[in-house]
Amino acid sequence: MNLSHVTRWMTPLCSAVLLATLWAPTSRAATPQVDVNWVLAKMARPAPMRTQFVEVRSSDYLKTPMRIFGEYSRPDNASMVRTVTAPYSEVTTLHGTTATITRGKSVRTFSLSRVPELAGMQSSFGALLSGDQSALKRDFTVSSNGTREKWTVLMTPKNASLSKQIKDITLYGRGAELRCIETRSLAGGQVQRTLLASAAAAVKSQTAEDALIALCHGK
Repeated sequence: MNLSHVTRWMTPLCSAVLLATLWAPTSRAATPQVDVNWVLAKMARPAPMRTQFVEVRSSDYLKTPMRIFGEYSRPDNASMVRTVTAPYSEVTTLHGTTATITRGKSVRTFSLSRVPELAGMQSSFGALLSGDQSALKRDFTVSSNGTREKWTVLMTPKNASLSKQIKDITLYGRGAELRCIETRSLAGGQVQRTLLASAAAAVKSQTAEDALIALCHGK
């Protein structure tokens, strides 16, 4: 198995599936500047959860970015599942220290110890979802900008394995809703966008690229 290929698409998968926490919109008390601890507190979500997603994946081998539609779910605190429904069918399950990829009758299973940067991502965002902010800030430098009405959170990895693959992760949200995740890699500075919740629901197959970016950034 080509683990470098698996890492390339599963690293943003892990950030998305762990961060996509079905933030149901709640009352939005406006403040001059959003506090990063307020956002992180909203991230803590018990399982089970699920949300639809649209990944926009760029590559030097693709003439136009690929759009992948599906659903992220977290059936229990130890498991995370990515189900792709279009343009192909595939289910990836992260459970404990093991990853399993199922496509049709093909099933591949491997240990996350073979992909330490992915294991580090899983551990870090697991801490985020459980509300362990100290553990999260041990692996990332975290800062926020904007207001509670419209905010961004920048996460820069301090973890050695993650910092070899990822330059930073930016979260975009409105009120209590996480709408989009941008993962910027060190390899050419490529950005993968994962639209979530209401932003994902607004994407159609014919949605223009600039419209996708506007949805992600909440414009």
